[in-house]
Amino acid sequence: MNGRWDTKYSGKEYAYGEASNNYFKEIIDTLPPGKILLPADGESRNGVYSAKKRWTVDAFDQSKQAKEKAMQLAVKNGVNIMYKVIDFEEAKENYIPDYYDAIALIYVHIAHSKRTEYYKMLLSLLKSGGYIILEGFSKEHLEYQQINSSVGGPSDVDMLYSTDEIKTDFPELEIINLEQIEIELSEGAGHKGTGSVIRFFGRKK
Repeated sequence: MNGRWDTKYSGKEYAYGEASNNYFKEIIDTLPPGKILLPADGESRNGVYSAKKRWTVDAFDQSKQAKEKAMQLAVKNGVNIMYKVIDFEEAKENYIPDYYDAIALIYVHIAHSKRTEYYKMLLSLLKSGGYIILEGFSKEHLEYQQINSSVGGPSDVDMLYSTDEIKTDFPELEIINLEQIEIELSEGAGHKGTGSVIRFFGRKK
């Protein structure tokens, strides 16, 4: 798996662009700066944006190439981020419980068999009153992939999101926003075209 992502992130250009995700930006711009964790953060376009907004940023990904690109982007933008090359299995040992004011899951598509375990672990790192910010492809997105493969996303329906599964997976969270919508994506070469996504913003009770 590391090899696949190292290959994806090895190019000169940023796979999903250098700008933050639109939904993430929309939400983070409304919150006071604090401590944020970004799992599977890739080249850290969202982590770097958070740091520019005065957040203290921890990020991780399993790709060494992703970290190299992330650190270059941070330098380019004059900010500091803490970035570890680890996977979800190692995350619990690396981060402090009840510590983060926000955790962002932007196009983090986890195998169905591991999702409950990993979400439980992430929620243990989130403070009471802290936020989850999530955007990912919906189960209906497969239809959009068939029309345009450049829009990206997993081809395994079990790795895609639904609003019902979000409610089941995050029972500890107060739902502030939860919707499935069609959007036009322009995030580097990795996400280009019309797709169907789930957007979720929730607060830990």
